[in-house]
Amino acid sequence: MRSIWIALLIAGLAGCAAQTTEQDPAGVEERKPADAQSAQTQPIKPGGVARVDLTAKPGAKSPLTDPANILSRRSIFYDLDQYDIKAQYKDLVEAHARYLRDNPNTKILIQGNTDERGSREYNVALGQRRSDGVKKMLLLLGAKEAQIESVSLGEEKPRAEGHDEAAWSQNRRSDILYSGEF
Repeated sequence: MRSIWIALLIAGLAGCAAQTTEQDPAGVEERKPADAQSAQTQPIKPGGVARVDLTAKPGAKSPLTDPANILSRRSIFYDLDQYDIKAQYKDLVEAHARYLRDNPNTKILIQGNTDERGSREYNVALGQRRSDGVKKMLLLLGAKEAQIESVSLGEEKPRAEGHDEAAWSQNRRSDILYSGEF
C-alpha cells in the first residue's frame, strides 16, 4: 500500500512539473531623450501646461491674513449662555464657508470657548455647542465634513483676563483656525 502512495505522489509531481511553463520575459522599449531642438517643435498638449496666475502681485497677502479681508476675522461672539450665531456674524461664517468650498483641501478647527462662570462640565458642553453650531452652518453653506473639526475648550483659553462683563464678553466665542495654525 505504501508503494502505491509513493508511486501516485511521484506521478503527481511529475505531472505538475510537465504542466508548468515558463513565461516569456516582458519586452523592453528603448527610448532616447529628445534633444532641446526637437522638444521645442513638438506641439503642447492641452492640460499639460502648469497654470500661473500673473495677476497675483509678488508679496501679496493671503486673504486669511489680510486685515482688509473678512477672512482675517476668525471669532464669533455670543451672549451669556447662548450658542446661536448672531446675525452680525452670518456674513463672516458665509465667507469662511465659501473659502472652504473653493479650497477643498483646506481644513479648519473650530474652538468653542466660554467665560469662567458655570461649572466645568457646563462650560465644556456649552463650548461644544458653540463650535458645533458654527460647523453646522459651514456645512449647510457647502463646506465638506472632512474639512472641519469642532472642539470645546470651555473656559480654559480666555482671551481676556478679568472678572467683569468686559472680559467675559471677549471669552464667550468660537475661534476658527486654519491648517498650520493649530
